[in-house]
Amino acid sequence: MNKKLIRDIVEGIVVAGLVFLLTISNLFYSIDYLLKDALYQIPRGIDSKIKIIAIDERTLDALGPIQTWSRSQYADLIHALNTYEDAKPAIIGFDIIFSGNVDEEGDIAFAQAAEESGNVVVASQFVYSEKSEVDEKGLRVYPIDSVIYPYAELREVVDLGYANVAQDSDGTVRRFIPEETYEGQEWYSFSRMIYERYCEQQGCATNFVKTDKYGRTLINYSGKPLEYECISMIDVLEGRIDCRAFKNSIVLVGAYATGMQDNFKVPNGYSKQMYGVEIHANILQSCMQNRFSVNGNPYVCGAILGLLSGILHVLFKRKKIVLSSVLLVVAIGGELAVGVVLNNQGITIGLINMPIIVVISYIYSLALGYIRERLKRKKVLQAFKKYVAPEIVEEIAKRGDFKIKLGGENRDIAVLFVDIRGFTTMSEVLEPEQVVEILNQYLNLTTQAIFKNKGTLDKFVGDATMAVFNSPFDLDDYEYRAVCAAMDIVAGGAALEEKLMKEFGRSVGFGVGVNCGPAVVGNVGCEFRMDFTAIGDTVNTAARLEANAKKGQVLISDTIYERVKDRIEVEEVGEIPLKGKSKGVFVYSVVALKDA
Repeated sequence: MNKKLIRDIVEGIVVAGLVFLLTISNLFYSIDYLLKDALYQIPRGIDSKIKIIAIDERTLDALGPIQTWSRSQYADLIHALNTYEDAKPAIIGFDIIFSGNVDEEGDIAFAQAAEESGNVVVASQFVYSEKSEVDEKGLRVYPIDSVIYPYAELREVVDLGYANVAQDSDGTVRRFIPEETYEGQEWYSFSRMIYERYCEQQGCATNFVKTDKYGRTLINYSGKPLEYECISMIDVLEGRIDCRAFKNSIVLVGAYATGMQDNFKVPNGYSKQMYGVEIHANILQSCMQNRFSVNGNPYVCGAILGLLSGILHVLFKRKKIVLSSVLLVVAIGGELAVGVVLNNQGITIGLINMPIIVVISYIYSLALGYIRERLKRKKVLQAFKKYVAPEIVEEIAKRGDFKIKLGGENRDIAVLFVDIRGFTTMSEVLEPEQVVEILNQYLNLTTQAIFKNKGTLDKFVGDATMAVFNSPFDLDDYEYRAVCAAMDIVAGGAALEEKLMKEFGRSVGFGVGVNCGPAVVGNVGCEFRMDFTAIGDTVNTAARLEANAKKGQVLISDTIYERVKDRIEVEEVGEIPLKGKSKGVFVYSVVALKDA
């Protein structure tokens, strides 16, 4: 196992550990709430059996502030709903705390009406302590200090359920506690009590509500704010509604006006709040459809999601960006899809921790790969500068053109050949080390001259050097630059000759040939070994000119002479035959550059 793989695995273990720790600590709970709200709290359609009678603005306008009402109004409401013996509601639930007596006649009338109806459930309310305690299970809880009951006459003839709902730290109602124990007595919540009585009446078994260790369960909302069928209470009281519409329904009576301060933030409300009676309607429907969820074991979830995240990190480090991107999308999408499926089965898991870490892992792997690629490019470019003029390398870096493939293109180029005169004789009498030192000094001179004039060093062939101009990229005034490079080589050769005479007692000189014209430029070779070069008659002619050049002489063809003749001084050599060519070439010897 190589070091790189070991490092990737260690990083993967770190990533897995981070996901595990975040899952069990629930550090990003606020973001997780929002993600779960978006995925879980999707409207599923409201149950038409559940109807709301609203104490709304119209009712308050007609009857006055609710605290001034006689409870005979509620008695009249029960009588109206029970107008038709064969079309009575199944259950009537009052989400109102009827604490204390208001007026004796009205209180008694309401209690009698509820008793005669036999299907009334009324809300009570627990008062929880402001100080938490540790219970017998070792959990920190807020104990119940007291209960706000309905007045005595009503309490004796109705079923009671506490109307408290649990708000999360962001003030949103996502959970409720279906059962509580107070003073040794088991209590049902308001909506749970309605459900229990409804099932008794209908002769069906009640669904079991799963809860977490704190006795809570998540509410899967069916309807958004104001979606349940709602009728104004004043319309029922004044006979504008045919009460047969409530046959076998569960009727919930509650506040439906903002001023009554019974509205709450809910996960599917977006900018709207939901009235308490609507929340109970949603809880009731969840009871009827058995759609509740509890948090899954965070240690199991953290271990599974951590393992997957660690594997993903290793894959991100070792796979290409396209595959890594696909894996990222599939992994996050898959986790969210599994989360939705599990929630529908009654288990909710933390959704945000894995996406956060794997996205960071993906970005880290991407950035690290980018940095490595940049460093690799830099090394390649630094090495490339040994073969090509630095200016050309910089141009390649800007364009990002690193594609290498077999084949070429037709380009008009200038070609320069130069070699050492007398090198063979010299190598016979000098030590190999001395020969190499002289050759290196010569090659350094030619390379510097070529790069100075923005040429491309094509190759070294023994003691000969080949360079091209206007390849692989366009180069302005490339014909003149090639001649300038040749003259720089000859000028540098004079100084080098003097130096070598002092060091080795031997002198060298250079012969240079320059030509221009069309050539095929590109990669020649096979897939695993290529050579970027130029081929064609233009190249061959330049090589023949160099072979005919004397020591310290620069020979150019008539083709290049016609292009730069106004800027150079020459001597006519005349037409000379060139090996391999049936027709001679008119040749000039460059004496000086006019610009210089």
